[in-house]
Amino acid sequence: MFDFIKGTVDFVGPEYIVIENNGIGFQISTPNPFIYSSKLEKTVTVYTYHYVREDLMALYGFETREEKKLFTKLLNVSGIGPKGALAILASGDVGPVVNAIENEDEKFLVKFPGVGKKTARQMILDLKGKLHDIVPSFFPNLFNEEELPLHTEANNTAFEEAVLALKALGYSETEIKRISPELQKEQLSTDQYIKKALQKLLK
Repeated sequence: MFDFIKGTVDFVGPEYIVIENNGIGFQISTPNPFIYSSKLEKTVTVYTYHYVREDLMALYGFETREEKKLFTKLLNVSGIGPKGALAILASGDVGPVVNAIENEDEKFLVKFPGVGKKTARQMILDLKGKLHDIVPSFFPNLFNEEELPLHTEANNTAFEEAVLALKALGYSETEIKRISPELQKEQLSTDQYIKKALQKLLK
């Protein structure tokens, strides 16, 4: 229904962003909403997927068409819904995900929230050999560290926002607490906290 929405970033939260276009605010769930924190009140293009179910209608948004394409492929796997697909995309490190699928590495795939052995096996059966057109340009710089002007007083807020985002993706309190002490040693933006947390959770 919608290929993309171009508008101004009006709001950024742990689970979704709001894009204002011609006086209408579109609520769009994204893999990592906080990548838009630095774009508040700026114009962006978000590639959207309109998800319709009997009890749910929602918009999911992505920075690139490749990311959107992978999301739709994941939705076709039995056992993976929108929330699970977003959690897999939020990791950013898609190369190892594709390698795990191609090499039938179930142990890696079950590290994602909501992915058990049965779902991991289904991912392999459904997607093996079908992702080569997505990988090359997918998330090339997501884990690159950006030098951002940070303020000490905002550090706790940034960490708390990151925790909320991780919970929204399906990670448990126990998993988050396990990596929190190491994360809190650093002073980072919300987006950077999320990236580092996901790297550690997938090790």
